[in-house]
Amino acid sequence: MVLRIDQIKACPDDALFKLLAGELTERLGPSEGDDLDEFLTRLSQIPVGLRAMAAVYQLDVSLTLDDLGWHFANWHHRGYSDATLLALGELGARDHAAIFAEAYQAVQPFWDEIGALCAQDFGDFVEWYRDSELDRRLLPLTERMWDLQDIDGGLLGFWTSYARQHPERVCE
Repeated sequence: MVLRIDQIKACPDDALFKLLAGELTERLGPSEGDDLDEFLTRLSQIPVGLRAMAAVYQLDVSLTLDDLGWHFANWHHRGYSDATLLALGELGARDHAAIFAEAYQAVQPFWDEIGALCAQDFGDFVEWYRDSELDRRLLPLTERMWDLQDIDGGLLGFWTSYARQHPERVCE
């Protein structure tokens, strides 16, 4: 299936979200997989709007289940983080983008340590992160993100409004 502009215009919001999610699953598969380099390659082959939607999905999940520190541990990949930051801007999630950029900057001094801890045993990250300097730095940013999630209905809430405003950037 290839998504069309007339489909976007005809769908109510709840159906449009399902249509967009279905399109992403068809084009990218059901998950990012273990190889984020490969996932980024697949992302580069789809329209910019769909690319943005796919790139923010895991951040939305992280904010729902955990916090920003856990997001950078679970999705420990600079290219993926860069894609997420660009995607937030593309979708018009400006406040989210500003906070994510600040968090991404704050995590840089700890980047290699997080990678090493997660590569050995994720339990090592759990012990290290709890009450760490990074946790303390990220907590206010995470709380601001959580507040935005409550206001905006989460990052996935941007999908339908973006598709309505820019259907040509979602369809080929």
